[in-house]
Amino acid sequence: DILNSSFVKEFIMLQELNTENFEESIKDGIKIVVFTASWCGYCQMQKPILKEIAEQNIWIGEVDSDKNQDLVNKYDIGAFPTFVLFKDGGVLAKFSGYKSKYDLLNILLDYLK
Repeated sequence: DILNSSFVKEFIMLQELNTENFEESIKDGIKIVVFTASWCGYCQMQKPILKEIAEQNIWIGEVDSDKNQDLVNKYDIGAFPTFVLFKDGGVLAKFSGYKSKYDLLNILLDYLK
C-alpha cells in the first residue's frame, strides 16, 4: 500500500503516532510531538495551527492520549495539549497549553539555535 510505505511517511509532516510507531518516529533528529485528547477543547483549537506548521515542512507527531495511555504515562502527561520536543529520541523540552503559531515557532527556534 503506497500510503503506508516508508517513503511516503517521510514526507507526511503531521503524523499520527501510537505505541507501535512512536519510538521509530522520534529516534532521529528533532521532532515535536503533541499529546491531545478528543474531549479537550484547546486541543481541537490547536489542530489547525499544527496543520499550518506542518505545511512549513516541520514534522509534528500527534498522539491521541485516549488511545495511547501507556505513552501518556511514560512521558508523564498531565494536561492537554502537551508538547514534547525530542532530539534523537531523548526529551529536550516539554510544555503544555494552547500555543499560537507564532509562539510554537519561537519555541522551536529557541531549541534549534
